[in-house]
Amino acid sequence: MKLDRLLAITMTLLNQPRVSATDLAKRFEVSLRTIYRDMEAINQAGIPIVSFAGSDGGYEIMQGYRLDKQVLSLEDFASICSALRGIRSAADHSEIDPLIERIGALMPKNTARDPIYMDLDFKPAPNDKVHIGPLHQAVRDLQLVSFTYLDNNGVETERKLEPMGLFLKGYVWYVYGYCLTRMDIRVFRLSRIGELKILPDHYMRRDYSLEDVEQQFMSRADYKKVQAVLRFQPVMKTRVRDEFGFDQVQVNADGTLSLTTYFSSMERAIAKILSFGSMVKVLDPPDLFMNVNREIQNMVELYEL
Repeated sequence: MKLDRLLAITMTLLNQPRVSATDLAKRFEVSLRTIYRDMEAINQAGIPIVSFAGSDGGYEIMQGYRLDKQVLSLEDFASICSALRGIRSAADHSEIDPLIERIGALMPKNTARDPIYMDLDFKPAPNDKVHIGPLHQAVRDLQLVSFTYLDNNGVETERKLEPMGLFLKGYVWYVYGYCLTRMDIRVFRLSRIGELKILPDHYMRRDYSLEDVEQQFMSRADYKKVQAVLRFQPVMKTRVRDEFGFDQVQVNADGTLSLTTYFSSMERAIAKILSFGSMVKVLDPPDLFMNVNREIQNMVELYEL
């Protein structure tokens, strides 16, 4: 994981005079491009990294610089510990516990215990949790995996994947990697994975990072594809503000609430609107109104009302 790797790289540079990018890439099983980004991140964090070219080149921390407890404030330590606890809750990896203890040992002596300013709980849903552990191990061991996958239309396919990493986005867990079925980089939602198997075959990691994947796939999503103007009954005030926020909600003279919001698809818009039952009405656009009305008629026929 990135935070763990950055700390490990920093400790390596503190304990060795000079380390090449190639050696770091092999040690942490990442690409050279990832190491270059890590070095930039460490530099931006305030630890001066110097690079040297040539056959004996590499990276080292600027001479005369020393990392001691005063470099990080109490709030810095608290933030690091909170992030590590969040990772611990998500993946349930006990090997993170010693790292949390080492970070705690660096804290100021006059602190009885590390304060928790923000508690990050990334515990996944039961179905996701079953997959996170095996997939994370497969990523670390560079092992192929196979599974069945359901797409948005309910079509199930069999996939074989070179798993490269896991990530959490919008409260949803994903795995990304090179799909040998489609012969291209793909992103898979964990909740749609079934019959996961860790295969004995190993693979050579390709030169892709999570940033590359997000730019290639996640940026394609159009979260404003469907615009909807809705009016809610007063009793829905709390839920509307919980789910849509305060800024865009307008309270009318009769106590109803109006807002303009967006959905990534017509299907998602219909599902969300119907979840409010008779407490919401679609004002615009007409095609959304007609689609919701058609779905209601289908429900009437289903229940023979």
